[in-house]
Amino acid sequence: MIDKYYIGSTSDIEARIFEHNKPSHKSKFTRKQVGEWNLVYKEKFKTNSEARKRENQIKRWKSKIKIAELVEHSRF
Repeated sequence: MIDKYYIGSTSDIEARIFEHNKPSHKSKFTRKQVGEWNLVYKEKFKTNSEARKRENQIKRWKSKIKIAELVEHSRF
């Protein structure tokens, strides 16, 4: 199982991953990660509002096991 999952929304996923993997990145959560962040799951939404609602839903789970199950059952 992956030790940590980053959950977020963006309109440019490649740029977001690149920024999180930069040594100078300022996010307290992502800069603590040892090694690179890799994309393991994504969903696409028509509106930013829909994406934020889904992001918050997944964050409320607060369960690595439930998130890992989501990833495993939905390989993109």
